[in-house]
Amino acid sequence: MYLQSSRRWLRALVAAAVLTAPAVPAMAQTPADNTKVNKQDRAKGAVTADQQKETAADRELTQKIRKAVMDEKTLSTYAHNVKIVTQGGQVTLKGPVRTEEEKRMIEAKAAELAGADHVVNQITIAPAKPTKK
Repeated sequence: MYLQSSRRWLRALVAAAVLTAPAVPAMAQTPADNTKVNKQDRAKGAVTADQQKETAADRELTQKIRKAVMDEKTLSTYAHNVKIVTQGGQVTLKGPVRTEEEKRMIEAKAAELAGADHVVNQITIAPAKPTKK
């Protein structure tokens, strides 16, 4: 009798935990609309990812640059996630990277594929993460 009661109690506890678990992370998440966070993209004339041209040449150039960046395994996750926007053969690089070296490396890869005079480098250096003590 005691064993059956314990099992029922345990099942009820597990069911309650499963049902309430999805509600906890939902409250802690950042809102999907982070427009206010992207201050640099609000400047007049700023190039944003939604301005990527849909011409075959622009798409192909962007893909080649992205592949070159992703193939470089020494780059940080930040560097792998820079924005690459191509408009009429003109490539704009945006977003944070960890070091000046990463910034130069990404620009060099883009210049190699698009031509140095067709690359605008707006990449920034992210502040170093605080170390845990």
